[in-house]
Amino acid sequence: MIQQMKEGGAAAAPVPNPLSEVSSPPTPSVTSDPPRSPYPRPSASPFISEDQFACHCCYDILVNPTTLNCGHSFCRHCLALWWESSRKTECPECREKWEGFPKVNILLRDAVERLFSEVVGRRRAEIQGNPKISQSLLAFQRYGDQAARGIPKTSPGRGAGGFFSGVLTALTCVAVMLLVYHWSSGDGVHDLLVSKPVSKWTPEEVLFWLEHLGPWTSLYKEPFLQENVNGRLLLMLGDEELTRAPYNIDNQAHRRAVLAELERIKELGVKPPQNLWEYKAVNAGKSLFLLYALKSSPRLTILYLYLFDYSETFLPFLHTCCPALSHTSEPIEDSLPLNHQVHPTWRQWAEFLVKYLLLPYQLIAEFAWDWLSVHYWTSRFIIVNAMLLSVLEGCVLWRFYNRAEIRSLHKKMWGHFWRMSSQGFAFALFWPVIPQFVCNCLFYWALYFNPIINIDLVVQQLMHPDTQGP
Repeated sequence: MIQQMKEGGAAAAPVPNPLSEVSSPPTPSVTSDPPRSPYPRPSASPFISEDQFACHCCYDILVNPTTLNCGHSFCRHCLALWWESSRKTECPECREKWEGFPKVNILLRDAVERLFSEVVGRRRAEIQGNPKISQSLLAFQRYGDQAARGIPKTSPGRGAGGFFSGVLTALTCVAVMLLVYHWSSGDGVHDLLVSKPVSKWTPEEVLFWLEHLGPWTSLYKEPFLQENVNGRLLLMLGDEELTRAPYNIDNQAHRRAVLAELERIKELGVKPPQNLWEYKAVNAGKSLFLLYALKSSPRLTILYLYLFDYSETFLPFLHTCCPALSHTSEPIEDSLPLNHQVHPTWRQWAEFLVKYLLLPYQLIAEFAWDWLSVHYWTSRFIIVNAMLLSVLEGCVLWRFYNRAEIRSLHKKMWGHFWRMSSQGFAFALFWPVIPQFVCNCLFYWALYFNPIINIDLVVQQLMHPDTQGP
């Protein structure tokens, strides 16, 4: 039987293989299309537009979108500009406070750049070319670094801000009272001497002129009053008359000082200005120009005085700020009127040039300090203003150094020179048509209220040094 099975198996048909019936996959053709990307192309989807990815601050397409806790997204630079202008850590749209420091939404950024690469690239180039936006982004990032290190922030209107607000209010009240006192006082009557001819002076005006020479003149007021010396008699006095009775000015230094002032009024025909108000009465436009120019550009203004007003203004200014060492026994105040027209020594020039280059506002403060006995409060306002302006100038230089912009300093200085020159030319052009009342308002504003404004500027610079413009 086994033999039959072998014979039958040999004669039987072969069993078909089921795997042989399965057809093999076709070989891909070389000319077939490449596989498509799973991401839709922008041109292939008409339902996606730039408006759907617009920032609600600039209403343009999002660049470096930053998502806040509330879910709203804004351009990074728009959020930085909002924070810089408002100093508020809240959403510009719903005003919800954000926590921590906002970061760029990477997923949203990549999606926007993939969909609208050309528009985003163009906007990014515009943003990088704007220096104000770059400074805002830098300040915003530094704020974030400080927040990460746990440095406390002082919110506006609280703490130091409230204290300085009270100080500014008090100083404003003091400035208003000084202004009212000056307008209501009778000092304006004596200002007429700087424009009134000496020959028409009354005996009272002669005494007033004598008192302005110094406190030592109190020894000789009585003889002038008894002799009823008016302007005409004053012009006839000489060294011999002052030595004899009834004047009896035996002190040689005192007599020289009186004779020197007599020579000056004989030459000028009027009383020379000896304080701020008299100088303003004689040179109203010049005093207003110097007040604003010394505040904005002290070095250029002092250079202008050296070139165009050497004898009348620059020499007294230099001798007051950098006095020469006296080797005589005469008092400084007695010989001071004589020294104002003497050529400065090399020591005076060296001291003056160092202060001129490094601390120009100190020269103004020293000049005002010399007038403390004449202008008690006004000199103090000028000194404080000079100190504040020195701090502001130091902050500007620090920002240039901190932002690595020292190389562009010469361009800034050149632009400042042309700006000041154009402003000076415009002032000289329109000065004759400006009403005197307007000039007085501008003068007193710069004298008494500018220091108060500069206090606020210094506080802002010290509290937020990275967000102030150069």
